[in-house]
Amino acid sequence: MTNVLAINQVGYKHNFKTILHDVDLTLETGKIIGLLGENGAGKTTLMRLITGSAKGSGTIAVCGDTSTAHHKSHVSFTEQLRGFAASTRVDRVADFYRTVYPDFDGARFEELVTFLQIDTSLKLAALSKGMKEKVIIALTLARQVNLYLLDEPFSGIDSMSRKRIISSILKWKPADATMVISDHYVSEIAPILDEVVIVKDQTVYAHKESDAIREEFGLSIEDYYESLYAEGGADRD
Repeated sequence: MTNVLAINQVGYKHNFKTILHDVDLTLETGKIIGLLGENGAGKTTLMRLITGSAKGSGTIAVCGDTSTAHHKSHVSFTEQLRGFAASTRVDRVADFYRTVYPDFDGARFEELVTFLQIDTSLKLAALSKGMKEKVIIALTLARQVNLYLLDEPFSGIDSMSRKRIISSILKWKPADATMVISDHYVSEIAPILDEVVIVKDQTVYAHKESDAIREEFGLSIEDYYESLYAEGGADRD
């Protein structure tokens, strides 16, 4: 398989505080990866570095190219809707995406809207937190890109809808694309994960295949993740 993402010695500081350091990570094409770590571990920062919306040290290559412009055209990130006025209707947000992103698939967006039961005539101000997250998911997955970054996409969605969406991720992810999901519902996303990347101590602390975790440690993904954060941790190799 080819690599969709290659990160080499990446670091990031904010107000002289180190958020991430010495991050090395390579992801293959076609995988679904869980990005796990406690709050403040640097998961969102890492995603922002990959998209180019944050600048750090080191190099990040998406599909072999390190230019930020290239990253933006090959990466779809679950960005919040803060840039839109509360009075903006959902269908107008979709129109903006169609204009800005040539890879935005309008037909796929409509399919996602139907699946997620989104009323696109509503204004953003009328949406619940969970419904806003469904809109963000639809906008993100409607783009046809090589790498999808989902940053805690299910936190405001009710349990039944969340499980339904997670079980359908395979349907919406193109076979040749890679998807990275950062989420606290570890046990719920575990069944669809090919690999797990754990961020701890301001770096990528572990990167393992899901099956290897179960076979080598006899642990579920959630238990393995929690063991690394426990005192002493588990073998990271």
